[in-house]
Amino acid sequence: MEIRALSEAAPDRRPPAVNEDLILTGPDFAVVLDGATAPRVPVDSGCRHTVAWLVMQLATRLAPPLLSRSPAPLPELLADAIAAVRDSHAGTCDVSNPDSPSSTVAMVRLLPDHIEHLVLADSPIVLRSPDGRITVHSDDRIDLLPERTLEAVRRLRNQPGGFWVASTQPGAAYEAVAGTTDRADVDAIALLTDGASRYTERYGHSWDELMDVLTTDGPRELIDRVRVHDTASPTSGKQYDDASVVLLQRP
Repeated sequence: MEIRALSEAAPDRRPPAVNEDLILTGPDFAVVLDGATAPRVPVDSGCRHTVAWLVMQLATRLAPPLLSRSPAPLPELLADAIAAVRDSHAGTCDVSNPDSPSSTVAMVRLLPDHIEHLVLADSPIVLRSPDGRITVHSDDRIDLLPERTLEAVRRLRNQPGGFWVASTQPGAAYEAVAGTTDRADVDAIALLTDGASRYTERYGHSWDELMDVLTTDGPRELIDRVRVHDTASPTSGKQYDDASVVLLQRP
């Protein structure tokens, strides 16, 4: 499959160069990570490292087994990566702190007869079949929390009945939304951070339209359209967000 990708920091990000998303692609895989921005209210994470550091470290641990075509399932690869990152800073940071830096994960791996997917937290994967049928793999557990206060999110992060992210608990990887699809049933795949998927999830466009924009005009056009909406649409949440897209498409 042809791969096109774009990752762009939020236009109001300070400093402007900081992007807490990360894209990792190879001949037969793609990974999108979206680091959870620290809240404006100071929170003691117990960690001396930034969210951007975490996503880079996760990508560094995921790349070797994906490039070497490890036969291990995607949840196992992610669990191993989380464990390795945790161990790398356990001597300097409180890795038992539930507010430790965290990230969403979206992964696909192309095998000869099927496609594997994994989604952990709110970075969806969208598949389109040759006849135009759309399938969305998403993890909306954070949206289903009974309350979204800092204390509630802290209490329910990486807990049964709450939501799961890549942070310091390797077991979170096995709570991801994961599965396989016959390769013949897929002609395009999009991996999106929520800064890009908001084109549908916040601004009301259909997934079909999102895939049409991507497959016709590419990731740049989708993110440009999102930015137009962001600028014109006051919101109680983040007006802008880092936005990342990977499109895999049959030539």
